[in-house]
Amino acid sequence: MTEEKDIKVKEENVKTEDLATSNEVQADANTQPGEQQASVAKDKKRNNPRKKKFASRKRDERKQEFEQKIISMRRVTRVMAGGRRFSFSVAMVLGDKNGRVGVGLGKSNDTSLAIEKAMRDAKANMITVKRTEENSIPFNVKYKFGSSEVEVRPAPGRGLVAGASVRTVLDMAGITDVTSKIWTRSKNQINIARATIEALKQLND
Repeated sequence: MTEEKDIKVKEENVKTEDLATSNEVQADANTQPGEQQASVAKDKKRNNPRKKKFASRKRDERKQEFEQKIISMRRVTRVMAGGRRFSFSVAMVLGDKNGRVGVGLGKSNDTSLAIEKAMRDAKANMITVKRTEENSIPFNVKYKFGSSEVEVRPAPGRGLVAGASVRTVLDMAGITDVTSKIWTRSKNQINIARATIEALKQLND
């Protein structure tokens, strides 16, 4: 009895498969050649690799509007009642190398979130630097931020002569032919970068 049942089930499955294939053949026969061509064209448009490359290029151009460089990344530890809690602090310089530059600070439990926050902060605090035709600065500027004191001087024909985060800020602003001097012993990269930004602000006064 079981063998007969299995044979009947197999026959029914074969019949259903034959009906499905016949229906597909009829549907293909009923479709007009114009509709088939239109469907093929739509599939080609969807799977066109050139459009995908063009869209990816547009996204890259939007992302690369500003160049970024991390000048400081620290892991901060807080001792709580339940134990230690770790977080990350990121300082970043953002600029287009065409007179616009900003310094931002971001803190979060995750490094990627801290970097995003630093990027937003740098965009919010971005300034436009007044430059000469040779991409230098018109006169000496000096500023003290916290315990860091920075001076930037024009130096035609010498290129960018600077160190620490002063060089990063000036490079992101597109400034060349200058020399810089850090007058204090402070090695705090964030304070040095902010002192440089405040010094560059004096060029617009």
